[in-house]
Amino acid sequence: MDTIYALATASGKAGVAVVRVSGPLAFEAGRRMSGDLPKSRGVRRIVDGQGDLIDEALVLVFEPGKSFTGEAVVEFQLHGSPAIVATVLRELSEIEGLRHAEAGEFTRRALENGNLDLAQVEGLADLIEAETEAQRKQSLRVFQGALGTKVESWRDRLVRAAALVEATIDFVDEDVPVDVMPEVRELLTSVRDEMQIEADGVRVAERIRDGFEVAIVGAPNVGKSTLLNRLAGRQAAITSDIAGTTRDVIEVRMDLGGLPVTILDTAGLRETDDVVESLGIGIAKQRAAAADLVIYMVLDPSEVEHDFGNDSLVVIAKDDDQKADGLGISGKTGAGVDRLVSVIEERLRFKTARIGVAMRERHRIALLKGCDALDLAMGLVDSQTELADLIAEEIRTAARATESLVGRVDVEDLLDVIFSSFCIGK
Repeated sequence: MDTIYALATASGKAGVAVVRVSGPLAFEAGRRMSGDLPKSRGVRRIVDGQGDLIDEALVLVFEPGKSFTGEAVVEFQLHGSPAIVATVLRELSEIEGLRHAEAGEFTRRALENGNLDLAQVEGLADLIEAETEAQRKQSLRVFQGALGTKVESWRDRLVRAAALVEATIDFVDEDVPVDVMPEVRELLTSVRDEMQIEADGVRVAERIRDGFEVAIVGAPNVGKSTLLNRLAGRQAAITSDIAGTTRDVIEVRMDLGGLPVTILDTAGLRETDDVVESLGIGIAKQRAAAADLVIYMVLDPSEVEHDFGNDSLVVIAKDDDQKADGLGISGKTGAGVDRLVSVIEERLRFKTARIGVAMRERHRIALLKGCDALDLAMGLVDSQTELADLIAEEIRTAARATESLVGRVDVEDLLDVIFSSFCIGK
């Protein structure tokens, strides 16, 4: 296996820059750069091939099995000068047997060496990209192995159920002293219910990762763009007294109480002969229908003309004096806006109550595949069929579906896509 190296911190000037070397020649490369290696960590003079000083750095040494990748690793914690980093990387490139790492290659080696499972790798990728507290917490749970722990629990119960069923096959010509099917059904039911809960929570988990969408809708000149600008804290949308000013959807991404939220300012809803404005209104209705929450702005509650379902808030616009009967706001003065934000946060946080640890579409597909197999198995159990081998096969299908969640089977085609999202030093 090659020995790889890369800058593990961001490029550019910094207080510290970390260069990581991983693989069978890591210690040899470390000794060439620093003369001798500390037992675990220590300050060393980093020199080039002619013995000239490059920098003084903290050198960390990780024995095989004790590093992030699971391999022998040496890390140079250098002063964060671009010139120092460039020189160290050039010197490493001249050592025979070393090559520059590809995107995500350190993490891929951690997967291949059993230090991480595939779900943890996905969690790490999301952790690196996390912008809000909710994203950080969700991705950290997955990175710490929460999904893998569930998979192990499901697998243990499915193995037990399969073993009980297969015992009836092995002893088909003998009397099995106990009817095992009630225990089998109990095991399958518990696993199936837990998997369904996780599958149902994927949509919410995706929203936390990618962001909730909140659409502001209403008639022209009701104050939608003014509210968007107030929420954004800047002039994100053009405002005027001319009806139909907003014709396309304007998006502003923000952090609301730790939740990633994209606020959508949409074209005013009205009947119009303007072709371009009509297109904008059509798009507004489509985006509102797909949004997680709709802020329906009106000047009077009696003006409500559209039904956006339960996931909508009717807001009384231009309520400068806060005298409206209901949730009134003034985008111009800011009156009532803090209360509106609190209500939005409450509504979105309620949606997160169903979240589990499965957080990607491939997770949902695998979980539903497992649920389908368990439904078939339980149907055969309930029918008291003599075809125990079919029950056992459906249980094995469910087990394979759960194991694909953590990368044990059927995921080779996903690896290149996943690791391409990582930076070079990770």
